[in-house]
Amino acid sequence: MKLKTNKSVAKRLKLTKNGKIQRRSTGHCSFQAKHNNAQSLSKKKKRSFDLKNKIKSAVLPKK
Repeated sequence: MKLKTNKSVAKRLKLTKNGKIQRRSTGHCSFQAKHNNAQSLSKKKKRSFDLKNKIKSAVLPKK
């Protein structure tokens, strides 16, 4: 039986062409005026992390 993709996780992660997984950086809130420019710009970057292949195949869709 084929595993279903976990849609809630798949919407939050992006799979690059080299197989890396990227996620959104944490710390966003609705009121950004208290942060300086360097903090705001650093939060725009995506963060990458590793998952084991078994978990990756269960969580993300195949492309």
